[in-house]
Amino acid sequence: MTEPIQITSGSLPSHTTYFLLQSFLPEDRGLMFISYETGAPQIYEISLDSRERRQLTQSPGIHPFSAAQHPEGEEIVFTRRDSLCAVNRRTLAERTIARCEGASIGETSICPDGRWLTAAFRRGDERGILVAAWDGSEVRTIAFPRMVIHPQFHPLDTEWIEFAGDPAPRMHRVRRDGTGMECLYQHGNDEFVVHETFLGRTGDLVFTVWPKLLCRMDWTTRRISTIARYNAWHIAPDRAGDRVLCDTNHPDEGIQIISVADGSHSLVCRSESSNQGSQWRTSRYALKEDFEVAREQGAALSWMEADRDTVYGPQGTHPHPSWSRDESKIAFTSDRTGVSQVYVAEIEKRRHS
Repeated sequence: MTEPIQITSGSLPSHTTYFLLQSFLPEDRGLMFISYETGAPQIYEISLDSRERRQLTQSPGIHPFSAAQHPEGEEIVFTRRDSLCAVNRRTLAERTIARCEGASIGETSICPDGRWLTAAFRRGDERGILVAAWDGSEVRTIAFPRMVIHPQFHPLDTEWIEFAGDPAPRMHRVRRDGTGMECLYQHGNDEFVVHETFLGRTGDLVFTVWPKLLCRMDWTTRRISTIARYNAWHIAPDRAGDRVLCDTNHPDEGIQIISVADGSHSLVCRSESSNQGSQWRTSRYALKEDFEVAREQGAALSWMEADRDTVYGPQGTHPHPSWSRDESKIAFTSDRTGVSQVYVAEIEKRRHS
């Protein structure tokens, strides 16, 4: 086990971007993170050597878990209210790539070659996916009858987008042009499927059946197999698809790396984060009655609870670990000091136990 290094500090929260997105900057010499020190979430970068930090965005309305780096490294895309935007890391110039007027836009995803963006949106009773060309020359919306969260491009075929419908059934896919919409796995609210993503460049999917299993789905056949019987929570596979980085909860066993080959796991470090959210104590999706109880008890709710009947807890208290580009270290968030801050931990070179 290694001892993590605290990278950010202050009396107001800072956190990494979403665990499905890259926090480390090119060459792993810095990090992109979100800070609330101005009173609203803004995007910053910080040098891991000097701890010099720069504020990259200025205006309010940024979705705090939407910042994603373009593959070329010069621009960061993010959502601001009803717009997909980008900021140049060098000049700090901002541009609007696409708008979905009157909508609220969530997390973003950039395809591997950097040509296309996607994000979930909500506009009144309308739900779905926004797809836009990087240069803004093409924009479309793809409707879906329920809440959509974290759409992602297939790493080997950017014609396909996988996304989560909330609540069950969870996993779906659709082509970038809006055709081929289908549910990948039919299940009910009692099977708590969460945090699906692509298993590196294998093309398959990996997901958690909370809090029991880490599973793999073959993209072509939809065959599901169990990788590990373990309470893996937020998951981040390595590029090869050989290892899955994860945090844990109920019980919190720290941040772990799971071997896809045999399901064994090894401890990277303790996060000591509070891991808030009443729903994670259960093994089913939160329903309307759960939301009402939490609201009556004054429970803190995340951005996702603003307009739906679920109770997943403050996201800034969740570690959301992610790999560095060379996969020698990780970044994560912890409120171990009472305020959420960004940490980095080296990965010890050893066998899984």
